[in-house]
Amino acid sequence: MPWWPWTSSSPNEEKGKRPPIKWSESLNKTDWTHYTDPRNLLPVVFLTTTIIGSYAFYRSYLRRIPQASLIQPGFWRKRSLFGRVTSVGDGDNFRLFHTPGGRLGGWGWLPGRRVPSERKELQDKTIHIRLAGVDAPELAHFGRPSQPHSQEALDWLTNYILHRRIRAHIYKRDQYDRAVATVYVRRWLLRRDVGLQMLRMGLATVYEAKTGAEFGDLEEKYRRAEKWAKLKRKGMWAGKKKDYESPRDYKNRMGSVT
Repeated sequence: MPWWPWTSSSPNEEKGKRPPIKWSESLNKTDWTHYTDPRNLLPVVFLTTTIIGSYAFYRSYLRRIPQASLIQPGFWRKRSLFGRVTSVGDGDNFRLFHTPGGRLGGWGWLPGRRVPSERKELQDKTIHIRLAGVDAPELAHFGRPSQPHSQEALDWLTNYILHRRIRAHIYKRDQYDRAVATVYVRRWLLRRDVGLQMLRMGLATVYEAKTGAEFGDLEEKYRRAEKWAKLKRKGMWAGKKKDYESPRDYKNRMGSVT
């Protein structure tokens, strides 16, 4: 006898049906096989690794550092900073606008990648650099007289590095929020150590302090350069010995240490 059309199924059909699955069980049962399939998994791993690696590379090599206080602890003694000198304040310190990557990083040709020229645009955007291992004669400030050859040292440093691209190998941040660094500049296609050149010109002395002096691994080289300048009577060594006062002795006499 045939079943009426409005009936759901015959007894024989019901015998072959699978038992019903509870709603809660169907929600918890997930097929994970497509997630572990190498054809799906490998592209996800590759994309994630690329994004994380790119971000780490950007933070380490392409992110601009505006001030010495923002240099990451892991950079000191391990990294160098590349940039353009925007001003020279004394015979042994200056301001650097950090341009990570140089022209390869887009500086000078990509939109938004330019070195400001106006003083107000540079405010709080430059790193104060102190030349490591050298001490230049002190200029007049805070009512104190200037040392002999201080203006000569300032003029020489200004002419040597102002508006030029330099590389600074950084060692530490000093008490005046300056990055103490060995600084190199390209002059006539040769890489020159700025501090070493000042010593050879007799416009600076080897930095003398009981603690805190930084030389990298260049102390002996610097001392030989100072000795050579003395023998040749360069710069501050040209006068009589009795008239000579080192920058360190001057600062001690004036009661200031920088």
